[in-house]
Amino acid sequence: MIRVQKYLAAAGVASRREVEAWIAAGRLSVNGQRAEPGLKVGGGERFRLDGRLLQVPRSDSGGTRVIAYNKPEGELVTRDRRARHPTVFAALPRLRGRRWVAVGRLDLNSSGLLLLTTDGGLAHRLMHPSFGVEREYLVRVLGQPGAQAMRRLTGGVVLEDGPARFDALVEQGGSGANRWFRVTLSEGRHRVVRRLWSSQGHAVSRLIRVRYGPVRLPRDLPRGQWREIDPKKFADASA
Repeated sequence: MIRVQKYLAAAGVASRREVEAWIAAGRLSVNGQRAEPGLKVGGGERFRLDGRLLQVPRSDSGGTRVIAYNKPEGELVTRDRRARHPTVFAALPRLRGRRWVAVGRLDLNSSGLLLLTTDGGLAHRLMHPSFGVEREYLVRVLGQPGAQAMRRLTGGVVLEDGPARFDALVEQGGSGANRWFRVTLSEGRHRVVRRLWSSQGHAVSRLIRVRYGPVRLPRDLPRGQWREIDPKKFADASA
């Protein structure tokens, strides 16, 4: 018997964090009963989300798959069928009995590397702050930040949801009013890169994720295309 969030994550239904949120909101039921924190399951149960039966694949549905997707601007990382923009899931390979779980998100106006996996538990570990998985971005900002602003961005800035900082910040040149920077950080809070720059009075006009943990965005991977990644690259996060 294992905790329900771990079971559903391993089955690729959602990340542990998502399942925990469903439980806290009273949205998840197991065999007709509202799921409670700490609930353990064996795998033969019937799961419902908002009253809708969840299709939970069995553990023999195949090994873990991971893909790298080069997300273009203008696509959303969502399964909401009401979305007014194209979603990344429309471009992904079809699965039988499983689903792709996004490792973090990129907003509508951001592009670059998006990892997706059939193992929700792996996705959770790659996203969780305790694992300190690095994310690297190329960022174009308006204006030339001064030395003091650069020190704040690497030393720590207090945002509305707590302190944040870049682990590394390297200028990459630019022309006119725009400057490019390569930034690295080990967390994935909502729009944290844009909010850090905004805290110093600089708007981000382009944001491209070029690395997530051990995986770099392949230079020859066109936008809107995906490529299979060996899950062994994430051996440290699979423990």
